[in-house]
Amino acid sequence: MRFNPKATIDGSRTRDAGGGRSRGGLQGLPIPSGAAGGGIGGVILLVVIFLVVQFADGGGLLDGSSDPGTDTASDRYANCRTGADANKSADCARVLVEASLSGYWEDTLPAQTGTAFSPTKVVTFSGAVSTGGCGNASSAVGPFYCPLDKTIYLDSTFFEDVLEGQLGGRGGDFVEPYVLAHEFGHHIQNLLGTMGRVRTQQGPRSDAVRLELQADCYAGMWTRGAEGTTDSKGVKIFDSIDRGDIDEAIDSAKTVGDDRIQQASGGKVNPDGWTHGSSQQRVNWFRTGYNATSISACDTFSTNDL
Repeated sequence: MRFNPKATIDGSRTRDAGGGRSRGGLQGLPIPSGAAGGGIGGVILLVVIFLVVQFADGGGLLDGSSDPGTDTASDRYANCRTGADANKSADCARVLVEASLSGYWEDTLPAQTGTAFSPTKVVTFSGAVSTGGCGNASSAVGPFYCPLDKTIYLDSTFFEDVLEGQLGGRGGDFVEPYVLAHEFGHHIQNLLGTMGRVRTQQGPRSDAVRLELQADCYAGMWTRGAEGTTDSKGVKIFDSIDRGDIDEAIDSAKTVGDDRIQQASGGKVNPDGWTHGSSQQRVNWFRTGYNATSISACDTFSTNDL
């Protein structure tokens, strides 16, 4: 992956909340580390599925209200100005990837569905963060999308500490873009009202799994179209996204499959407990999106062939 050095970075939708301390709020699903008796608290990979479902229906998993006052904002993105900066800095790359996602879906969503597009935001943090409607979250939750404030929350240490370290993903510079694209997919589902269709939350054909696989499909769509996206001045954002980048995205999708996580935790594969789909399902739906010509190809709710 290489950004066009001449692309301009608009950081208005990306900010860093700094550090905070967890006071309860979002509760994750335990995914132990590989060490015997070890663990990492509650990690939900790529999205807090129960959070999404409950808040789409007016409920929640909160034991306290949001309190933004505990976050300390930083100037983490102050020096991100061009694609040249993005080629040198993962932080600046994050801002430019968000711009590409926004541009892609701003064109694609209304053209293919008639639904108006509105942007999401990306908030990075360390330790813990207070959301604008979904309570408080610690780093252990992993990347997630809050539908009430239409914001993606991300502790960037997740990729090295969890995705690579605990789950054995191979890493690479396109791993985070894939994750951001998946979370952005949840934002598209929020705009389309798809989240309101989720009723069953566990099982290989559950609504929760369908929601996650569809977000993977949307991530594939963006990956295919990303090289055509431009900044606010019409300058191409990417110089190239190559086969190696696609392979990194596929490896990440495979790494966070429910079956692989169950095996990594020392348990047996139990499809009845799935919330995100198997490794093969996640890879298949990413590829479906990558090869799609229409968003309708990602309709995971209208098929039992998942």
